[in-house]
Amino acid sequence: MRWSWRIGTFAGIGVYMHATFLLIIGWVALAAWIQARTLDVVLGSIAFILALFLCVVLHEYGHALTARRYGIATRDITLLPIGGVARLERMPEEPHQELKVALAGPAVNVVIAALLVVWLSATGTLSSGEPLSLVSGPFLERLLLVNVFLVGFNMIPAFPMDGGRVLRALLASRTDYVRATSIAASIGQGFALVFGFVGLFFNPFLLFIALFVWIGAGQEASVTAMRHSLAGIPVAHAMMSRFSTLAPGDSLTRAVDLILAGSQHDFPVVEDGRPVGVLTRDDLVVALQQRGPAAPVRDAMRRDFPVIDSYDMLQTASDRLQSCECHTMPVLHHGQLVGLVTMDNIGEFLMIQSALGRPAGGALPGKTRAA
Repeated sequence: MRWSWRIGTFAGIGVYMHATFLLIIGWVALAAWIQARTLDVVLGSIAFILALFLCVVLHEYGHALTARRYGIATRDITLLPIGGVARLERMPEEPHQELKVALAGPAVNVVIAALLVVWLSATGTLSSGEPLSLVSGPFLERLLLVNVFLVGFNMIPAFPMDGGRVLRALLASRTDYVRATSIAASIGQGFALVFGFVGLFFNPFLLFIALFVWIGAGQEASVTAMRHSLAGIPVAHAMMSRFSTLAPGDSLTRAVDLILAGSQHDFPVVEDGRPVGVLTRDDLVVALQQRGPAAPVRDAMRRDFPVIDSYDMLQTASDRLQSCECHTMPVLHHGQLVGLVTMDNIGEFLMIQSALGRPAGGALPGKTRAA
């Protein structure tokens, strides 16, 4: 994610802090200063918000490490003002697996809260009677209260909260995955309408939550429907079969000419019919600035790039493109380059099939598999 800084790597998963996360630190510090006007209170409030987000990170690790048990990797975990985001490569579509992954995050907060209750009870400081707020009250009691809140909030049955995924997993055990997602998304958007209505009269912050839930539910339904539509469709049905290539010894000027002559942005670099690299538009621009137009393509191309076979499924291609965060992927057949596939290709294929009123798995007129 852009504008994010790595703050550490734990269990092989990078943890990042988004630049906007500093806003909540500043807001907490300002609120503490306005209320108490002492440096000790300001530092204590900042320490509390950092402890809170440590609990959020542990929550996300609950999801990530449980997903790892099912062979699903986590790209990274990013801290945002609204909480943490663990970017899993995918969510498991087996209902019992998704249920466990979804519940693992709130379970971590339950464990934290239970440990705090045990400690506070053992030290005789539980329920001290002091008022609790963001900037006042016993530190550990506030942290206990926040973890309880995190459990309750995340279990609201609405995407993108964990409760929405729990609901889908339960529904998917009785119906198909796409219908389960659609029902869960509709319920989530119903909650969004309730939050928005209540927020108009009582708490404007609920309007923000309503928007967050509404958009998240809609996106989840759209992504799931797209993945279902791509299942069982060979890459050959949607790949670009007419494209330009480069040789490792070509100059960057040749790549510039190809970009200006057409709409292709990324170019496979081919040697003896096999791709040995990919030159992206962004890498080309950087190389032009640093090396000049006479530099060879081999000095700017990416040597580590994903590929896919023409008989593989479009769903696999979509997952691989999103996982590598690349725009273009070479398509091979018997080791030879036969096409390119991009997310734009996949989207256009689905759009045309929908316009033709055909099932997604049907081939377009004149479109054949690569030989």
